[in-house]
Amino acid sequence: MCGILAVLGCSDDSQAKRVRVLELSRRLKHRGPDWSGLHQHGDCYLAHQRLAIVDPASGDQPLFNEDKSVVVTVNGEIYNHEELRKKLVNHKFRTGSDCDVIAHLYEEYGEDFVDMLDGIFSFVLLDTRDNSYIVARDATGVTSLYIGWGLDGSVWISSEMKGLNDDCEHFECFPPGHLYSSKTGVFRRWYNPPWFSEAIPSVPYDPLVLRRAFENAVIKRLMTDVPFGVLLSGGLDSSLVASITARYLAGTKTAKHWGSQLHSFCVGLENSPDLKAAREVAEYLGTVHHEFHFTVQDGIDAIEDVIYHIETYDVTTIRASTPMFLMSRKIKSLGVKMVISGEGSDEIFGGYLYFHKAPNKDEFHHETCRKIKALHQYDCLRANKATSAWGLEARVPFLDKQFINVAMSIDPESKMIKKDEGRIEKWILRRAFDDEEHPYLPKHILYRQKEQFSDGVGYSWIDGLKAHADQHVTNKMMRNASNIFPHNTPTTKEAYYYRMIFERFFPQNSARLTVPGGATVACSTAKAVEWDSAWKNNLDPSGRAALGVHLSAYNAETPLSNMPSKVIDNIPRMIEVPRVAIQS
Repeated sequence: MCGILAVLGCSDDSQAKRVRVLELSRRLKHRGPDWSGLHQHGDCYLAHQRLAIVDPASGDQPLFNEDKSVVVTVNGEIYNHEELRKKLVNHKFRTGSDCDVIAHLYEEYGEDFVDMLDGIFSFVLLDTRDNSYIVARDATGVTSLYIGWGLDGSVWISSEMKGLNDDCEHFECFPPGHLYSSKTGVFRRWYNPPWFSEAIPSVPYDPLVLRRAFENAVIKRLMTDVPFGVLLSGGLDSSLVASITARYLAGTKTAKHWGSQLHSFCVGLENSPDLKAAREVAEYLGTVHHEFHFTVQDGIDAIEDVIYHIETYDVTTIRASTPMFLMSRKIKSLGVKMVISGEGSDEIFGGYLYFHKAPNKDEFHHETCRKIKALHQYDCLRANKATSAWGLEARVPFLDKQFINVAMSIDPESKMIKKDEGRIEKWILRRAFDDEEHPYLPKHILYRQKEQFSDGVGYSWIDGLKAHADQHVTNKMMRNASNIFPHNTPTTKEAYYYRMIFERFFPQNSARLTVPGGATVACSTAKAVEWDSAWKNNLDPSGRAALGVHLSAYNAETPLSNMPSKVIDNIPRMIEVPRVAIQS
């Protein structure tokens, strides 16, 4: 992922202002170590830190139209850029960059071109002919973006909060799927899919339609001119991504440049569930597998860096970001610049273990809609910033616009978890890739129980974090928590510990307002906590807080020293789905 920074209408075109913009842009240099660019037009500044993935030789930014009257700084990947170029036959392109189409599309279609883009993106476009500008962010917020306002009337845009928090009177997250125009001064939602209204869909489940939609989503993300790989935890989502990539890589342009041997990467504590499962999947798929180990102390030592880069105090995001942050550094050291990952599946298909308690299909569907809409504050934030901290790009095929439309149009009755019928979480996704004749994955991997990333890297990781926080946060501090942190008051010592670090880096009130809050169990929304009265006394984002569902469940109030390794009573065991092949 690249880093973008723009200061617009600041009423200051001095050299000192230019130097300040350059200084702030360098705070984003970790996102784009390959090139730095800055374009100034009067009192508007567009800066860019580039991570070169497509056309690394000539795609430096900012980008322009033919006469340089339209200027664009963009972070993203436009997967349909070749198709879009064919619609722009009267235009001349300066580079082979996939993002080069944006300025030209604006000339042809005005602000309405954004929905034509198939990809992930955050961009600022300046039209120097009238000094107007537009800012846009991709559909679900895979790329991070913030907007701020200065006392001088300026508008600031940055890929990360640290690019503007010291210079703006107020700032906030730029909403996903929205466009901001200087001509109106308001946000407009450009992304309006059918599911957004949360009306209950009724399309019958067709496993082949779902399978083909996801395969297409993965294949289009193989667009790269640099070495890449896949993140492989051994769970369902990352394993499917790896399997499809391995299956179709050989016929792509990428394979001609870098070979058809796929590289896979996994991180975990010694003997963690993910390491074992990923090793097995990698051997099955024949990938060149790279396994990275870390200790609880390694993770604890990195917490401050993680919070600085991820820019959150949300407990589950920090828990999961830390191993991903450590792994990304190792991956980048191998010369890899892009990875494909499995975020988004649990939100779309109700894969979190608390979905076992969804009371009906309407509630199930509403919760998936709420989860997708909030992804930019959680898993997208983690995947984007944990990798970008080391100049690595993460692509997420489950959040492909077309795939989401297909998956969210399915009657949610098909997504419901029904243990008596052998339907575990994400059953329709598992069923779509259960092919006896040409198997994608070993059967037991295809039907492995959901493990949240922060759990799968090793159960002692979360337990170790809690123990560390207990040493640094006293009971007296907790009693005064509501006075010290009246907004999103931390309710655990772990949350208090993270909040202290966050406030040191980002002390502004605007900063603390960018982080979501509310009760959660196993990553649920606050609304879904109401599904089971027992959860109200066991609030923890770990999947193991789903009592009676997770095979290694725990009670959040149980002391660490007394925590059971297995809950052996009243646990519904996974029932294997009948082995019925899908005919392609």
